[in-house]
Amino acid sequence: MNMLEAINHTLIAEMERDERVMVFGEDVAQNGGVFRATEGLLERFGDERVVDTPLAEAVIAGTAVGLAAAGMVPVPEIQFLGFSYQAFHQIAGQIARLRYRTRSRFEVPITIRSPFGGGVRTPELHSESLEAQYANIPGLKIVLPSSAADAKGLLTTAIRDPNPVLFLEPLRGYRMIKDEVPTGEHLVPFGQARTVTEGSDVVVIAWSFMVELSRRAAAQLADEGISVRVLDLRTIVPLDTEAIIEAVEQCGRVVVVQEAPETNGFASEIIATINDQAFYSLEAPVQRVSGYDAPYPVGMLEDHYVPDVERISTAIRRAVETEA
Repeated sequence: MNMLEAINHTLIAEMERDERVMVFGEDVAQNGGVFRATEGLLERFGDERVVDTPLAEAVIAGTAVGLAAAGMVPVPEIQFLGFSYQAFHQIAGQIARLRYRTRSRFEVPITIRSPFGGGVRTPELHSESLEAQYANIPGLKIVLPSSAADAKGLLTTAIRDPNPVLFLEPLRGYRMIKDEVPTGEHLVPFGQARTVTEGSDVVVIAWSFMVELSRRAAAQLADEGISVRVLDLRTIVPLDTEAIIEAVEQCGRVVVVQEAPETNGFASEIIATINDQAFYSLEAPVQRVSGYDAPYPVGMLEDHYVPDVERISTAIRRAVETEA
């Protein structure tokens, strides 16, 4: 399956398994979603469980709070992650802290699905990578699959989690990423990174579609005799710190790749973690590949903004050639 098919199949499976699961958002019912992630759900489960909402992200997130408190399992869709600014006060002030503020009187089994990322020529406020901003909100889990199999396994885990999850889907990965997806029930635990390629000279740490680009860079550099390990974090909250430290200790050289702007991106948190816990294992300074500290550009300039295989490869070479 491609990633989009895996997500659609998972939504169907979880709605069949648990009648409390509801899907709602902009264009998710009649239209089947702008990318067809929710195609067929309305016909299969009816308009009480698959609902088109107004174009109001705060309403979507706020509705999820009430439904969760009433015992439902909401799976709202924010059509693009950049639109979530309009719901930030509900996500941060209500969804993420409802369990805390009620001393666990209420569970919050909310999974907010939202696509993000560049490479598809969207208008502004569609492609922004905001994961680091949400990682700064205690109480919210953040999941970023990079394969179709993980999209199924992580989404299943998210929907069954009694706590709120922000499930971020790479726009480029919807149809470009295709791999073997396990049939039947498949769950991937949160907080367990995945080694995509083995290597010993340098480790590239990434998430979402940056994993795929890092994998391509590793394949190219293998012809130059550079052995590159690619570590897919899968989730940034919770973060698999043990896997990161182990990879740093074994490779000694590190590149961190993110699509977000450089300043205060989640790559900074990873680098700080490495400095705290594996500093003496480093053989060279950690390299960072990211977007730029500028508003997300118009489509004509997008290729100059979003990290690509060439920029990742350059950073890997620099890490290998630099001495501490």
